[in-house]
Amino acid sequence: MNIIVLDGYTLNPGDLDWQPLANIAKQDGEGQFHCYDRTSEAELIGRASNADIIFTNKTPITAEVLSQLPSLKYIGVLATGTNVVDLNCARERGVAVTNVPGYGPDAVAQMVFAHILHHTQRVSIHHRAVSEGKWTDCEDFCFTLAPLQSLQGKTLGLMGYGAIGRQVANIALAFGMKVLVNTRTEPLDLPPGVKWAAFDSMIPQVDILSLHCPLTEATDKMINRTVLEKMRSSAILINTARGGLIDEAALKQALDEGEIAAAGVDVLSTEPPQADNPLLNAVNISISPHNSWATREARQNLLNIAIGNLQAFLSEKPRNRVN
Repeated sequence: MNIIVLDGYTLNPGDLDWQPLANIAKQDGEGQFHCYDRTSEAELIGRASNADIIFTNKTPITAEVLSQLPSLKYIGVLATGTNVVDLNCARERGVAVTNVPGYGPDAVAQMVFAHILHHTQRVSIHHRAVSEGKWTDCEDFCFTLAPLQSLQGKTLGLMGYGAIGRQVANIALAFGMKVLVNTRTEPLDLPPGVKWAAFDSMIPQVDILSLHCPLTEATDKMINRTVLEKMRSSAILINTARGGLIDEAALKQALDEGEIAAAGVDVLSTEPPQADNPLLNAVNISISPHNSWATREARQNLLNIAIGNLQAFLSEKPRNRVN
């Protein structure tokens, strides 16, 4: 069989091994394996026209594309989200589609606290000051350019309580924080120290609000002007879920006017962001380029699950199928 990886660079910039997929392709002696770092829309059909198996991360597989791939039997999405594939069309054409859920909740949770600690510990501004010689010239044994904050006793609010939300809660509890969670239905098995709260009652209580819910019509721009006005002026907003959960213009205004203290985001509404994205020049914000998922360990786990998905499909015991 012929296996094509359309955009493998983000998952594997060179530190992982594609050989297990190549072995599957060549197990009958005649198949081929090709991995491309990136594939443009213009290149897609030419590269994949004879493919039996396609792996994609962010390269769109539309109905038009599917109509031009007569050999295709399987699409493996190298991510959790599957919006890059026309699932209905794939199902109608008998093409199985799988995704990779739950490959790195610990990695994303780490990034949540990287952003939180960036704003509470102020490491970057003090490192910069030390590098500029301000500690060398200081008459005291230490100095502080901005207030530092303890996490113990602070209240963390979580929008969503899946695998990532639970991991974030565990870390927060280890810091001695109080944790409130909001979900559509109240969970019955919350651990000690974690309580469910209605959205409207939770927002004004939290010192830190972290988003861990999917982007749907109901959650689109859920963090808007009205919600931001209800948050504490000392609050920090964290988003490692989807950029569309936040009204970015409203967040910029809230940050610039001091209505909330800070924000840390790993995702934006358009990625890569357009040059005029309002958050790029907001104050008191830290932005990472949607790489919270990308520790080497998480990427290896993602690849292992993706390979396992294909092996299960070929054994007629499909898993993680989404259509």
